Amino acid sequence: MAFACALLVVAFLSGCGKARDAKDADTVNFLIESMPINLDPRIGTDAQSEHLHALIFDSLVARDAQMNVVPDLATTWETPDPLTYVFHLRRGVKFHDGRALTSADVKFTFDSILSGAVVSPKRGTFPMVESVEAPDEYTVVFHLREPFSSFLWNLTRPGIGIVPAGSGKEEARNPVGTGPFRVVSVAQDEEIVLEQNPDYFGGAPKIERVRFRIVPEAIVRALELRKGSADIGGVNSLTPDMVLALTKTPELIAEEQPGTQFAYIALNFDDPILAHREVRQALAYATDRATLIRYLLRGQARPASSLLPPNHWAYEPSVRRYDYDPAQAEKLLDAAGYARGADGVRIHLTLKTSTEESTRLLGQALVDQWSKVGVALQLRPLENATFQSDIGRGSFQLYTLRWIGANNDPDIFRYVFSSKRMPPDGANRGHYRNPTLDALIDQQRVEVDTEKRKAILSQIQKTVAEDEPYIDLWYVDNVCVHRARVTGIAIQPDGGYDFLDSAELK
Repeated sequence: MAFACALLVVAFLSGCGKARDAKDADTVNFLIESMPINLDPRIGTDAQSEHLHALIFDSLVARDAQMNVVPDLATTWETPDPLTYVFHLRRGVKFHDGRALTSADVKFTFDSILSGAVVSPKRGTFPMVESVEAPDEYTVVFHLREPFSSFLWNLTRPGIGIVPAGSGKEEARNPVGTGPFRVVSVAQDEEIVLEQNPDYFGGAPKIERVRFRIVPEAIVRALELRKGSADIGGVNSLTPDMVLALTKTPELIAEEQPGTQFAYIALNFDDPILAHREVRQALAYATDRATLIRYLLRGQARPASSLLPPNHWAYEPSVRRYDYDPAQAEKLLDAAGYARGADGVRIHLTLKTSTEESTRLLGQALVDQWSKVGVALQLRPLENATFQSDIGRGSFQLYTLRWIGANNDPDIFRYVFSSKRMPPDGANRGHYRNPTLDALIDQQRVEVDTEKRKAILSQIQKTVAEDEPYIDLWYVDNVCVHRARVTGIAIQPDGGYDFLDSAELK
C-alpha cells in the first residue's frame, strides 16, 4: 500500500508545472499546517504557537542540543538555596518597539500568569512559585514553595516568553518581544509575516523577511514546493513518500536530522493479559522496528529505548533492549501460560489508534508481525476526540501515540509513570504501579544536583525498561524540504523554526 501511494505521489508531483521564483526575492515563503492558536507566549501551547514564539520572544534561559539549560535574557543565575533562584539580566536588550528590557518586564510576565490576570494553561507549570521579586533593574529573584528540579527547564524558551510590562490582550494580536524577528502583520488563517530584528542582541538574522502561509493540506504544500511558490515546506509536515518524491527535483533539498519526537505503544496494566510482564516484553520482542522504520517511515526515524532521546544529558544507554527476536517472544508467552491454541493463536488483543494514515499503517504492520508469535491483533481506528476520551478513561488494551517536546524534560517520567499521576491528574493512562519507581521519581523531582539527579534518572530508565509500560518504537527524524536558494538550515532536535536565525538566501 505504501509503495502504491509513493508511486501516485511521484506521478502527481511530476505532473506539476516548472518551478517559478518567489515574488519577493528577499522573502522566505514558509508553509505551515495551521494557524498558531495564540501568539502571546504566556498563553499559546500548541506547536505552531511555540515555534513562532521562539522567533519573536526570548526567555530568561534557553536549551542547547543536549537539553542543557543555557543563558538567554539572563546571562548568569545562582541558587543560594533550593527555594531561591537569582537571575542577572543581559543589559542593553530592547523590545521591538524600542523599550528597554528590565526586571520589571520579567516580574510582570510571571505575575500576570500566576495571578490569573492572564488566563493561561501555563499557570499550572509554575505552582511551586511563591513570589517573584525585582530588587533592581537587572536582577530577578524567584522564591519557591518547595524544591523542584525541573524549575529551570520550565523557564526555557519557547515554553515561556517575556513580554513588556503592562501587556494585555493585544499581545495575542500584535506581539512585541525581544527575539530575532518582529511581527509585521497577522492575517487570521492566511499568513503571518515576520521581519528581522536589526537590534537583536544575538546578531540580526540574515534573512530579511519570512512569510508563514497557512496551508493545511500536505499535498498542496508539496505542490507549492514543486512549482516554486514556496521556499520551505515546514518541518515534519510532509509524508515520507512525499519527501522521497520531491527530492527527485534538483531544486529541492531535504534536510534530515535526528529528532526527539517519541513514538510508543502504551499498555493497560488493568488488563489481565497485559498485567503479565512476560507478555509485555514478548510484544516488544515481536515488534520489528527496523523493518517498520525502513518501509513505513522511509528510514526517517531511529529505534527508541527510552522516553528521553539519545542526545539528552540524562539519557541512559545501558537499559534492557528489545531487538526483534520472535523466538524469545514465544518463550516469554509460554512462560506466561499462553500456549498456542489449535488455530495457532495464543491471545487476542485490540490496538486503538487515531484515524491518521501513518498510525493505521503501523497497526496493519503490527497485525502481521505479532501474528507470527501467536498474537491476534484487532485494530480500532477512532476519530480523535473519541480516541482521546477512551485512552483518558482507561478504555483500551493498547494504543499508540507520540510525545512531542514533553519528553525532553526528565520530569516526564513522573507525569506518565507515577501512580499518583493517573488521569485526570496526569498521563499514566495505563495505570502502571510500581512503588520503587514512585520513590525514585519523587527523589529526582527535588534533586537539584545534576549529577545526583542523573544517577536517579538512570535507575528510573532501567526500571521502566524492565517493566515495559510502553513499547518504545522510535524517535522521529526532523525533516525539512526546502528550495536550494535557502541555505544554512540546521534543524534543532526539537524540530522548531529557530534555524531561521542563521539561515540565509542565495
